[in-house]
Amino acid sequence: MDNELKYGLGNYQQMRRLVLAVLVVVLFLALLFGQSTFPPDTPVHETIEMFGVLLIFLGIVGRLWATLYIGGRKSSQVVTGGPYSITRNPLYVFSTVAAAGVGAQIGSFSGIILFALLCAGAFHIVILREEKFLKEALGAPYQAYLNTVPRFFPKLSLYQEGDTGSFKPRLLLTTLLDGLVFLIALPAFELIDGAQQSGMLPVWFTLP
Repeated sequence: MDNELKYGLGNYQQMRRLVLAVLVVVLFLALLFGQSTFPPDTPVHETIEMFGVLLIFLGIVGRLWATLYIGGRKSSQVVTGGPYSITRNPLYVFSTVAAAGVGAQIGSFSGIILFALLCAGAFHIVILREEKFLKEALGAPYQAYLNTVPRFFPKLSLYQEGDTGSFKPRLLLTTLLDGLVFLIALPAFELIDGAQQSGMLPVWFTLP
């Protein structure tokens, strides 16, 4: 039964990675022809980009923090410590933060909001399916956890240090490699900016 649970949860984890990759690629392609209303090399544009870089690194570090606690235990027990004490889905929360940082690389406030909303919306579908699975797998303890800790938006007053369990470097490395997809946005949007300014790429729409 344990192997079945791990296999079932593994499918959802694969889905999470797929959703993450598809979102980044689709949004990247969509913004090939979009531009900020704030011209490149202006203080506002550059400030938004730098804020986005901070969000990306915050998202990556947060995902690593969550992985330290979950450590492959998700299908076998309810993890309630660290980031899991304030939100049931810290990996999704921090992925959304990083996605907002990707959106900021266009130099637009709207890009931040758009990327965050699309990412959160896509993950919401995965979360609902995963919760249904975990209710069946973990029973009453997980139901009690559902009743106490918010699904997505963190409630900081609930924070407890908790126990990280056994440390698994392989999982941490996998999470790090997954998160590095967000860093691709940094050079990618610089190339897009350059191509748009040189006229190689047409600008079909602008975002404030």
